[in-house]
Amino acid sequence: MTGKLKSGRQVVEGSYAVAHAAAICRPDVISAYPITPQTHIVEDLSQFVADGAIDSKYINVESEFSALSALVGASAAGARTYSATTSQGLALMHEVVFNMAGMRLPAVMTIVNRSMSAPINIWNDHQDSMAERDSGWIQLYVEDVQELVDTTVQAYLIGEDPEVSLPVMVCMDGFILSHVFEPVDLLDQKAVDEFLPPFKPVRTLDPEDPKSFGMFVDPEYYMDFRYLVEQAIDRSRSKIQDAARRFESAFGRYYGDLIDTYHTDDAEIILVAMGSLVGTLRDVVDDLRSKGVPVGLLKVRAFRPFPADEIAEAIAGAKVVCVLDKNISLGTGEGAVCTEIKASLYNSGIRVPVIGFVIGLGGRDISVGTVQRIVSKAEDVIKHGIKVESEFVDLKHSLVS
Repeated sequence: MTGKLKSGRQVVEGSYAVAHAAAICRPDVISAYPITPQTHIVEDLSQFVADGAIDSKYINVESEFSALSALVGASAAGARTYSATTSQGLALMHEVVFNMAGMRLPAVMTIVNRSMSAPINIWNDHQDSMAERDSGWIQLYVEDVQELVDTTVQAYLIGEDPEVSLPVMVCMDGFILSHVFEPVDLLDQKAVDEFLPPFKPVRTLDPEDPKSFGMFVDPEYYMDFRYLVEQAIDRSRSKIQDAARRFESAFGRYYGDLIDTYHTDDAEIILVAMGSLVGTLRDVVDDLRSKGVPVGLLKVRAFRPFPADEIAEAIAGAKVVCVLDKNISLGTGEGAVCTEIKASLYNSGIRVPVIGFVIGLGGRDISVGTVQRIVSKAEDVIKHGIKVESEFVDLKHSLVS
């Protein structure tokens, strides 16, 4: 019996929504290895294949390392590919993550963000994908399930562009987005086919035109290859912007491109964050604005390529910037987003205090009250010139020796 992917507005689990979005992009090869909280995605895709709803080769592999290795071979042969993973699974892929980008093989992989061991913790933060930030993959972070669906389709358009030809991670917060049930507009196959053209690879393994991928290279050329990846990521900036606007024209939804801003034009305090936390921050901004506090929000949607110029322009008029990082770059005392914003401002001529807050690691709840305390600290900087160092937020001090 041949099934059919249903479209239209439905109440579904976040994992089902991303599986549907991946399926509607017509991947030729899907590799699957289960790991919490990613498992429901590949289970749903397995059901789609079993029902005949999609014509894809579904590969059950031995590990996450094998999952991405399978996509390297498939992509090199000219296939559109997809997989999903999280946390320790992404860490096990580490070698192949670098290989795939270095070979300039496009793919889309959903990262269901989860903390890294030890100790073992299955809840959400961004430490897993942040550990791969220098691998050569494009990294996009989503705020909610609808953005996740729509960004998955955009990711194929971006990564498969001949001027880019790089793999893309679409990062969603584990459990918060993967296991939530909410109304989602599931995309129509015909509309996606019109938006996303068939994959035409730049280069493939072909017996009639023999070539090799990922060969040994000596010091004379290795650096040049890494520079080519850097150039491709840089070219992806305009492709991300173009994909976002093209999607808006086709489907009527827009989430920003590299960044998105909310009440930043006249804001003295700007909060910066990625992922589902952005939704909470929107509510806090609305509440504080109603009380006369000039606060705004900057959402980082693309962490790679890093939107340094766009961020600098958006925060130039602020008096304090507070970066809420759901990761910790150990040894620096702050998160990666904060560090990169500081670095990008160093030679820009913009002199805005940037304060980093490491928050929500291991799924620690991020309450409205916590965000309000962060804003209060920013107000102290403005009113009294009090210096506030970057800090871990809401530590359980009784556990700290």
